[in-house]
Amino acid sequence: MFNPVGGNISYSDFKSLVRDGKVESCQIASSVIKGTLRAEDLRSDKKQTFVTARVDDPDLVKELEAQGVQYAGNYENTWLQQFLFTWILPIGIFFLIWRFIFKKMGGATGSIMSFGKSKGRVYAQEDLKFSFDDVAGIDEAKEELQEVVEFLKTPHKFTNLGGRIPKGVLLVGAPGTGKTLLAKAVAGEAKVPFFSISGSEFVEMFVGVGASRVRDMFGQASQKAPCIIFIDELDAIGKTRGANPVGGHDEREQTLNQLLVEMDGFGANTGVIIMSATNRPETLDPALLRPGRFDRQVVVDRPDLHGREAILIIHSKGVKLDKNVNLKSIAAMTPGFVGADLANIINEAALLAARRSKEKVGMSDIEEAIERVMAGLEKKKRVINKQEKEIVAYHECGHALVASCLTTTDKVKKISIIPRGVAALGYTLQLPTEDRYMMTKSELTERICVFLGGRIAEEIIFNEVSTGAQNDLEKASEIARRMVKYYGMSDKIGIVTFEPENKSAYLGFGMGGNKEYSEETARDIDIEVKRIIDDTYVKTKKILENKKPMLIRLAKILIENEVIEEDELKKFLDSEKEGKTDETNVN
Repeated sequence: MFNPVGGNISYSDFKSLVRDGKVESCQIASSVIKGTLRAEDLRSDKKQTFVTARVDDPDLVKELEAQGVQYAGNYENTWLQQFLFTWILPIGIFFLIWRFIFKKMGGATGSIMSFGKSKGRVYAQEDLKFSFDDVAGIDEAKEELQEVVEFLKTPHKFTNLGGRIPKGVLLVGAPGTGKTLLAKAVAGEAKVPFFSISGSEFVEMFVGVGASRVRDMFGQASQKAPCIIFIDELDAIGKTRGANPVGGHDEREQTLNQLLVEMDGFGANTGVIIMSATNRPETLDPALLRPGRFDRQVVVDRPDLHGREAILIIHSKGVKLDKNVNLKSIAAMTPGFVGADLANIINEAALLAARRSKEKVGMSDIEEAIERVMAGLEKKKRVINKQEKEIVAYHECGHALVASCLTTTDKVKKISIIPRGVAALGYTLQLPTEDRYMMTKSELTERICVFLGGRIAEEIIFNEVSTGAQNDLEKASEIARRMVKYYGMSDKIGIVTFEPENKSAYLGFGMGGNKEYSEETARDIDIEVKRIIDDTYVKTKKILENKKPMLIRLAKILIENEVIEEDELKKFLDSEKEGKTDETNVN
């Protein structure tokens, strides 16, 4: 017979004790059964208790009554449990999801209140490693900003005389000219904190956030004065108000209004300088440019020959250059390039040299990098058939011969029929000998002649034309149209310009707009454009017809070698002039 010793027992043992009449009483709960055993069945007078897990047993109550066991149910109050699972847990889960979403949208603080906080990054004095020595090619702009540095270093020098430094300095220039770098150099030279933020970071999906961020940014700056606030891409929030056709109360205009108030509300000598950069100054609101706000504009122009050489020297400091590298000649080969372009060329040349397992970067690597940036990636594995290769060769030789015969065109640096870029099957690389800032009517006309030379060479040799001259015709037509519309170089139209308003001097194109001339004038413009193209076509065709034997010989050399360099072309042209060309090459 089973004799329990107390404590936890199995349910089967509990049923056996009930059948044997050893259970005196028990309490039945939802999950357990607790009870005591009869004293007469124990060796001691002390009653012994037991606990067992409850099993779904419909006959349990009948057996307990049959054995005379006192039993009772245990009432459990579950309201707290129900409250936790019904209310507290769902609310807690919702709160965690809400907090996660707003942490992602509201920045590092994770609070909805962070929407109104400025997203500007603050650079301490020790974090600014830039100085004017790191900026080259824009000496005039550096001289303009020396006054700002002097004020931040010794403000009493100006305040003692009653002078007032400009509150805002607007850096204007083409993309990549170094506007942001110049602002960092000013902060580094002055050794003051530097607040940097983009114009687009002021605007959010919620109304009023941009204005709140402007207030917060100026509040932080006033606490750390003297300092510099730099707003990059100011045109993102500074466009002329009222330009929005929907209305004048959108979020961007509210942000601009707050910026105007904060700039005008500052004292004359608080030591906070606001600097901004843009390449579209014509779109800015006039209120931003008035005295007391951005009252000084510093033009960061494209570097000239000496400026490009100085930029190349800076960017090549950490690059192992070969002795044959001539940075001055590289600067001469890259007219119109800005600092970012020149830095990219040096980097591309270093990558090319490393790919070829060279120990130093040579002149050939840099020249190839320039071609890669200007014409695209060389695709030697692109297979073109013999007929297309011949057409491309005569096309490019037509460009080169016309350019060599005219007096005002740029020198031909290279002729190639190796495909480059997306669609270029060949190219003729021309590089100017010096920087040019204006062009005459004859120079523009001869430039059109060079563009038409490829198509006309195809006509003369094959009595057929191809689609390869599409880009040439676009450029030639654009020059002719500008001569008529913008430069007043048409005798029929006269010295009248039809240039649209809001044309950017830094991007090279206008913002568009309605025509401000009649349909009859538009027809006259089209007729004049066609006349210029037709006249240059006749001139170019006459040149190539007279040079047809030379064109054939040059094209055969190009087909055989695929590339003709400047020295080889010069040697060929000199031999043609002296009549020393082998007659067997004519056939």
